[in-house]
Amino acid sequence: MSDHDLEDPADRLETIEGAGTAEPADAPSIDEGRYLYCLVRADGDAALETTGVDGEPVSVVVADGIGAVVHACDGIYDSGDLAQIRRWLVRHQTVVDEAGQAFGTPIPFQFDTILRGDDDGLREWLREERTILEQALEGLAGHWEYRVEVVEIDPIDDAALIECDDRLRDLDERIADAEEGTAFLLEKQFDQRLTELRAARRESVTADLQERLAAKAREVHALGRSPSAGLSDDVAGSGSDSNASAGRDVDGGETLTRLTLLAHEDDEGVIGSILDDVAATDGLEVRFTGPWPPYTFAPELGGDGTDGEHTNPNL
Repeated sequence: MSDHDLEDPADRLETIEGAGTAEPADAPSIDEGRYLYCLVRADGDAALETTGVDGEPVSVVVADGIGAVVHACDGIYDSGDLAQIRRWLVRHQTVVDEAGQAFGTPIPFQFDTILRGDDDGLREWLREERTILEQALEGLAGHWEYRVEVVEIDPIDDAALIECDDRLRDLDERIADAEEGTAFLLEKQFDQRLTELRAARRESVTADLQERLAAKAREVHALGRSPSAGLSDDVAGSGSDSNASAGRDVDGGETLTRLTLLAHEDDEGVIGSILDDVAATDGLEVRFTGPWPPYTFAPELGGDGTDGEHTNPNL
């Protein structure tokens, strides 16, 4: 019996730290592997006519009704060129999007997810994980990820907050009459109160919107107000920048909340109507993108992640 026959397919699932940015000398050695884009329901003769990362031909490897959208590879994709990495990321998600259009909601993998071995090894892994994969595909069927960002394009100014808050008004009056040292301390209290009021406003908008969306979506999660450069963010056009680090929108507004939700495709219109109500509020703008493959909500397959983390390991 060969070493390959003795190997448990799950043992080939391992996280490659720093994938996409590793130095060539540090890159894991892979004699033969399959770069994984996503998993779908598929018949034995399924095919996807597209090209993948770096122009590689894409195929669909099927076992017992579950197809893995892949291309053959002999190493991970790493580069010090961020523009190159971005092109790879965009191409990766484009393939996943096309697979979703062809086969229905996929289980997407993160960029640079590679299974060691050939097509037969991949089929072995699919059969080994069949129960989990069947449950995941059934649970996600017809569901997609949507991103929501609420931006205050005309943020409320200090004068308006002073007008509606007794504490601020009192501090403002005391600062005007205080000596320099006392005024300095009062100004710190004033700034702290402004921060508290703005935070309370953001929390109120977020809580109200989450409650309304949760009635129609299967899952709703709050994201950080400052978007980090990620796979979905790159393609959705919401990557990070210097303004985002402070919760500032690139157009000069202030991001009040960012949400991601998993919802059935039939409920997209209802969710859009809820967001239209929010957008009707003076000074607010709502950005609604999707449907995206459910990266945030995909189950973890193998690896060392902890329960509750929605991540896919590199293999």
